[in-house]
Amino acid sequence: MRHRHLAATLGLALIASTATAGVSIGEKLEPFALKDAVSGKDVDLKSAGGKKATVLMFIATQCPVSNAYNDRMAAVAKDYAGKGVAFVGINSNRQEAVEEIADHAKKNAFSFPVLKDTENAKADQFGAAVTPEIYVYDADWKLRYHGRIDDNQAGTNIKNNDLRAALDAVIDGKPVPVAETKAFGCTIKRVKKAETSMSGKADASKPEGSTK
Repeated sequence: MRHRHLAATLGLALIASTATAGVSIGEKLEPFALKDAVSGKDVDLKSAGGKKATVLMFIATQCPVSNAYNDRMAAVAKDYAGKGVAFVGINSNRQEAVEEIADHAKKNAFSFPVLKDTENAKADQFGAAVTPEIYVYDADWKLRYHGRIDDNQAGTNIKNNDLRAALDAVIDGKPVPVAETKAFGCTIKRVKKAETSMSGKADASKPEGSTK
């Protein structure tokens, strides 16, 4: 029993460390392409990126925390559109279909594309754990800010507009005052990876992966 408990503990630790591994401040990103849920077309960040900055936002359709920020995400994208900043939403939740993502984007009048991250490959690459979670890149595709949008989900008592402060600094060519904050929200619901059987072949009947 002791060995079994130890193995389970190590397994949970491995899942946790995998979920938190990701990109670091100052690290350069190789722009990628994903399919836009609304248009159905591939969006390549090389051409979709902003002249001053690009904001990647991991968001959701069903998460109440992410939804609490819908108006603020739409507003900040509008406010900075003329300042050389591009916004891109990314949905990595396994249970949220492309059609649902498209309807959600239209309903909330998002001016930015929302890309479907199939099998949460990009969430894994970035180490994104919750929605909403924000990554701000400068014109050279170096990560300048990672974390929350602001410090108040309700939006009634915001003391730190972290995303806006980061964008103002990047636009002005200054250091971001607080480069990392703790993002809060609903956990990204990742796909269940197929286990590998004794023969080395994937056994789809024994899924493993993150839980709710």
